[in-house]
Amino acid sequence: MKKFIVTTTINEPTEAIRRFDALAGWTLIVVGDQKTPEPYTLKNGIYLTPAEQEKLAPELSDLIGWNCIQRRNLGFVLALDLGAELVATVDDDNIPYPDWGSKILLGTPQTVTTYDAPNGCFDPIGATEHGHLWHRGYPLQLLSSRDYSNQAEETHQFDVQAEFWDGDPDIDAVCRMEHAPTVKFDAARFPFCSGAVSPFNSQNTILTREALAHYFMAPGVGRMDDIWGAFHVYAQGFRTIYCQPSVRQDRNQHDLTKDLEGEILGYRLNEIIVRSINEGRYGVADYWPEQALRAFDAYRRRIGA
Repeated sequence: MKKFIVTTTINEPTEAIRRFDALAGWTLIVVGDQKTPEPYTLKNGIYLTPAEQEKLAPELSDLIGWNCIQRRNLGFVLALDLGAELVATVDDDNIPYPDWGSKILLGTPQTVTTYDAPNGCFDPIGATEHGHLWHRGYPLQLLSSRDYSNQAEETHQFDVQAEFWDGDPDIDAVCRMEHAPTVKFDAARFPFCSGAVSPFNSQNTILTREALAHYFMAPGVGRMDDIWGAFHVYAQGFRTIYCQPSVRQDRNQHDLTKDLEGEILGYRLNEIIVRSINEGRYGVADYWPEQALRAFDAYRRRIGA
C-alpha cells in the first residue's frame, strides 16, 4: 500500500518533520512556499519547491496564491499522481509519537462507540474527558446543546481517520483565549465516531484516496480552510473515525486575535452550513467564495475527478 504524508512549512526542518521523514512505510512530501528556507533538505522524503509546484499544477497554483497553508493542496496532487492509497495531512509543529501511523482503521469494518448528536453536529472533543473544550470549527451556537448521552457499539467502514493531539489541542481562538489548555487525552476513550456532521482538521488526519478527491483546503476562508473541506467530505457521504492522540502539538507562535479574525467566517456560517447539510440542501457554491470554488474546480480537474 502506498502511503504518503503531506505538509507545508515556512520553517527549517522541525523535530516533527524529521520524525515524519524517518517513518518506515510512509513517504513524506513537504510543500514549500516563498518563505521556506532554501535549501530544504530531507533524508528520505520529497521537497516540492515552488517552481516544481508551478509545473505540477500551474492553474491550481495560480488560483491558490502564495504564502498560505493551502499550498498543501499541491502536495495532495503529487501524492495522488504517485499512486497514494492513503494520505496523511499533518502540521510541522505536531511531533509524532513512535507508533504514529501503525494502526490504520480505514477500508475495513470497525466496531466502535458511535454517538448520536441530537442537535445535528458532533463535537469530538466533547466526547473526551476534556468536555469543557470544543473542536475548532464546531458551531459556537450549538455548544450549549451538545449531548453525548445516546451511544452504542456499531460497525461502520471509515474513509477518514482523524487522530487527536496531546499538548495544545486544535481548538478555536475563543476556546484558547478562555482556557489556554495543555492536555493529555485518555487513550481508552478512543476510537469513536458519529453519524452526524462533525469537524476534522488538516494537522493530523489520514484520508483514503477516494475521500481525498473531495477534500480541499479552501483558499480565501481564513482558518476555516480545512474545516469547510471536512464538512464537504461529510456531505459526500464519507465517514470519519476519531482516534487516540498520535502526536504532541508544540504549537507554532500564533497571534490569538489574528486567529479569531481568521475564524469569524466560521462563527457566522458554520451552523448554517451544518443545517443545510442535514436538510439535504447543501451546495459548496452556496458558501465558498469565488476564489475557493475556482481553485477546487482546478484541483478536481487536475486529479481527474
